[in-house]
Amino acid sequence: MTPRMAELRRSLEARRRELLASVHDRMRAMRDEHETNPVKGGMDDWEVSEVDIQEDIELGLIQMKAETLSRIDESIARLDAGVYGYCSSCGGEIAMSRLRALPFAVRCLECEAQDEMNRLRTRKGRDHSHYGDRSHLLDNPGN
Repeated sequence: MTPRMAELRRSLEARRRELLASVHDRMRAMRDEHETNPVKGGMDDWEVSEVDIQEDIELGLIQMKAETLSRIDESIARLDAGVYGYCSSCGGEIAMSRLRALPFAVRCLECEAQDEMNRLRTRKGRDHSHYGDRSHLLDNPGN
């Protein structure tokens, strides 16, 4: 394993440990909260609503971290397969600075930008497709 790959592996594994600990801590905190305040019966509607919103936020954060964990696990598998650090679109090397900032990147910056542009074009076309062709309205502004 090259020094570059060894550094990336250490970075991925460290990030994985941090996220895993964070997810476990958040889940434990939510469980403890439910055990200490199992009944919302003494709360008014506003308080119950506030608690529900806070729980939804916590669950959303846990889900985001779990998705990031999954991406990191996929990156470690790519590293083991010898394809980590190479762009899945063009096959070129992904810049080390990009991998340090986004360790589960699968495309180089140029290919990612192109992919984003393609997604925007597709979305833009979809957003306007339900209007149909209205160019005839431009020919006769009085109608």
